[in-house]
Amino acid sequence: MTVPSRISIVTLGVADLARATAFYEALGWRRRPESQPTISFFDNAGSMLALFEQGALAEDARLRPPSEPAQPGAFRGATYAINCDSDDDVLAVLAAAEAAGATTSKPAERSPFFDGLDGYFLDPDGHAWEVAHNPDLHGLPR
Repeated sequence: MTVPSRISIVTLGVADLARATAFYEALGWRRRPESQPTISFFDNAGSMLALFEQGALAEDARLRPPSEPAQPGAFRGATYAINCDSDDDVLAVLAAAEAAGATTSKPAERSPFFDGLDGYFLDPDGHAWEVAHNPDLHGLPR
């Protein structure tokens, strides 16, 4: 399997989720019904934007919080996500990313936020990509 060339979700780490959510709603962006108290999802042409508290997002990806000095593997304030069709696809995509030179920051494991696997890899520049099977998010490009 090759790594799909798509961005399903861009997640921004934010200091204040309520303030950030209100800002994007003020732009006229519609918050998706799958949003929860800890995360806001917005439709984006063919993808989604998500807002998540930056410390919690760094912890989910097993990266250092942004308050620490930027070093290789340090959290950069955002992650990019590929939502897969199955848990098996998550494993295959993570393996393909590693084969291409990515570093795993979080091996695939059952997510505490949805019923599926998720894991993270870092590209050569240290940008964090989540690979997940979140069956609760519908309408993502595949």
